[in-house]
Formats: sequence, C-alpha cells, structure tokens
Amino acid sequence: DTDRALVLLEEYCKKLRKPEEQQLKKAIRKVMGIFKSSLFQALLGSFTKKATRHGTISHPALPAAVAYDVLGCPKD
Repeated sequence: DTDRALVLLEEYCKKLRKPEEQQLKKAIRKVMGIFKSSLFQALLGSFTKKATRHGTISHPALPAAVAYDVLGCPKD
C-alpha cells in the first residue's frame, strides 16, 4: 500500500538527524516524491487493473511485482 509506505518512510526520515544520514534522508525524500507523483499512481493503477484482470497477482505481492515490471527484472 503506497500510503502506508509513505507514512513509514516519513517516520523513518524524522529519525535521521545526524550529518552523515542526510544523504540517505535526501534519497528517501526523492523516493517519497516519486510515490506521490501522478505518473507513479497512474502506472500503479494500470498495473493493478491489468494484473487483477488476468489473475496473475495477489495483493501482498503487488509492490514487488510492480517493481519487477517497471524495472524489467525477471520474476523468478
């Protein structure tokens, strides 16, 4: 669930206060921006509809399947 992932990432970012953690915090904030983008939401919605229609995916496996599909990785 994207909303849950965003909440968890935000909570984690709040804990990153040390100077050496700021690069990680910046990277996490970029990921959060991507998750919030209309393009990502549209791709996720399209993939979910396609996968549900074909019965090829269960809800718990959705985030991994989306990542594999977007990145073009094998699903072994």
